Amino acid sequence: MTAIDNRRVDARDKVTGRTAYGADRVPEGVAYAMFATARIGKGRIVSIDTSAAEAVPGVRLVVTRFEPGELGEGSFVMGGGHGFQSFQPLLGDRVAYRGQPIALVVADTLVAATEAAELVTGEYEVEPFAVGLDADGANTVVQEEAIPLPFLADVKVGDADAAFAASPVRVEGTYEHAPQHQVPMELISSVVEWHGDRVIVHEGTQNAGALRHGLARQLGIDAANVEIRSPYVGGGFGQKNSLQPHLGPLAVVARRLGRPVKLVLPRPQTFHAASFRPASRHTVRLGADTSGKLLAAVHEVDQQTSRHDLFPCTATEVTSRLYGVPAFRGRQRLVQTDVQTPGYMRAPFESPATFAFESAVDELAYATGQDPVALRLANDTAVDPVSGHPFSSRYLAECLRRGAQRFGWADRNPEPGSMVAPDGSSIGWGVAAGAYPCNVAPAVAHLSASADGRVTVSVDGHEMGQGIRSAIALTVARDLGVPAADVVVLVGDTRVAPQHLTAGSWGTATALPAVQSGLAELRKHLDVPASGDVDVAAAVAATGRDAVEVEVTSQAPEMLERSRAGLVAIAGPEFGEFSSFSWIAHFVEVRVEAGTRRIRVPRVVSVADCGRVASPVTAASQVRGAVVWGIGAALREESEVDDRFGGFLNTTLEEYPVPVNADVHDIDVSFIDEPDPLFNSAGVKGLGEVAMVGVAAAIANAVHHATGRRPRRLPIRLEHVL
Repeated sequence: MTAIDNRRVDARDKVTGRTAYGADRVPEGVAYAMFATARIGKGRIVSIDTSAAEAVPGVRLVVTRFEPGELGEGSFVMGGGHGFQSFQPLLGDRVAYRGQPIALVVADTLVAATEAAELVTGEYEVEPFAVGLDADGANTVVQEEAIPLPFLADVKVGDADAAFAASPVRVEGTYEHAPQHQVPMELISSVVEWHGDRVIVHEGTQNAGALRHGLARQLGIDAANVEIRSPYVGGGFGQKNSLQPHLGPLAVVARRLGRPVKLVLPRPQTFHAASFRPASRHTVRLGADTSGKLLAAVHEVDQQTSRHDLFPCTATEVTSRLYGVPAFRGRQRLVQTDVQTPGYMRAPFESPATFAFESAVDELAYATGQDPVALRLANDTAVDPVSGHPFSSRYLAECLRRGAQRFGWADRNPEPGSMVAPDGSSIGWGVAAGAYPCNVAPAVAHLSASADGRVTVSVDGHEMGQGIRSAIALTVARDLGVPAADVVVLVGDTRVAPQHLTAGSWGTATALPAVQSGLAELRKHLDVPASGDVDVAAAVAATGRDAVEVEVTSQAPEMLERSRAGLVAIAGPEFGEFSSFSWIAHFVEVRVEAGTRRIRVPRVVSVADCGRVASPVTAASQVRGAVVWGIGAALREESEVDDRFGGFLNTTLEEYPVPVNADVHDIDVSFIDEPDPLFNSAGVKGLGEVAMVGVAAAIANAVHHATGRRPRRLPIRLEHVL
């Protein structure tokens, strides 16, 4: 077998600046667009003055409203549509939330467009609004009643309330998680150009299929006349997982002007132009015997949503499976507020949910006098307590044992506040487990072997920095015994595949099995053995053709049809006779300075069970990045709201603090690396999402160990440990 270079295949292009992102396109004659936005929390537009904006030299258009024949309504991706929300600005006089676009300016230069947008003013009829979970006017609904779909129903196993009441040991706590924004490095941006009746969109997106079909629907044209090209995304993390309200208006003005139009939203506007992680509140009750064996668990969640859409919550999907709890009750409620529709942000429900649940498990360890690792091991299970089916694979116990050994957990003094550094800082050690459901989506894979020895793979998937190109290229290289440099991977382009949403850690698990099936078919067409190295150039030459091409599809036909229509089509985490999840354990050390009480995280050990590791370099990078995200969630990030003004206030990276180099120290990453052949033929499970689940909980548990104070709200601030 030929030795394979495991390094990231696109690393050189990225670090040398050769990689082109959506907004890097500058077509000839391009015009520049910019939005003017609403400055009230809710109400109605009485009038808009655009005269000063129109007087700016170079301004070509100022649009305050599109007619129904030009631009259709939006549609909510979680309601069977294509957009992050159903509300489409610039179609009426309604202001649903602060920061909503009220006018679109197009000019010859970015400077002129920006200046003109700032000169647009509006008069409003202001209405009362609510932006927080406890605000006057916020409306709460029970999710399983408001959205009566089986997969969104409350999780109920046994009589958890009775079992809790009868438990010898009981702990109960309410935990709050602030709203947060994804703030990826790449801003929300598009370049739109028309070629006759065909529109081409260059945009960084996680869901080119939804953009294609959603835009076609809004414009009233055939989806065959829409092309979305997104070969690279400079960070998405859920922000770019569907059609956003800027694209339809951009396409309309580009058609009006007969020239390409480019929009790059300023960072402050991105806080209202796309989804965000909603605020949530979690009440957890755990009942156990005196040895710490869990007898009952109750997890109740209130999660923020918008007035115009019900963004569903699935927080209890993982907390009900972390341990072998015989009685579990989950309840999820949605609180309607005056914001844009929230959405998915890395480990969207699972990170807040495990902050609450794993904090309560830590409290239970103290209440029963058990070591936190030993208590988790004692409650391990090979069977899904919700479905009763076995897990396809579960190496959480191995993650805990290996993590404890690598971290040196045996040296931990269990008494809070007992470990002190030479400089007087309080040392805390914390642990938490995490899980994330394994889902899979349909994929179309087209493989072509050419006479020059290269293999081109076109498949559903988006390269968001997570390394899907490398995972695919390395899979082909290992199978055929060719250099990874001879494998060309095409993703994120609707010309080559439907481009189903890449999210939820199903990207690799969706693409690789399809690619593997394509490789098996390619070998047949090349008339070479089913395994072993292949001289691709010679095999192609032997066929007498310039290239040999094959195409395969995966998943059921009905799922594939949904994917071809740009709709979400996923299966999991329950698959007939088994359930499938990825697992992880995080061990964290914190130091709380004696005087300032500033909290530092000098080291983290993370051990993951994600099935077979397809690309070791990018996998380790995924975990390190997720740990950094967890540090931010625990200690830094909060999207501030103000009941006086509405919207989000800290809309720049100066005011929305994220971890920086000084906050990040040693992150030790390890993998179980045991294939899961039940889940798919490649044996791979998701990693990008599960890698963050439990990090914030481990940090919070370490803070408690250092200070004796139990954090019940994220982010943890100085005043919480004074």
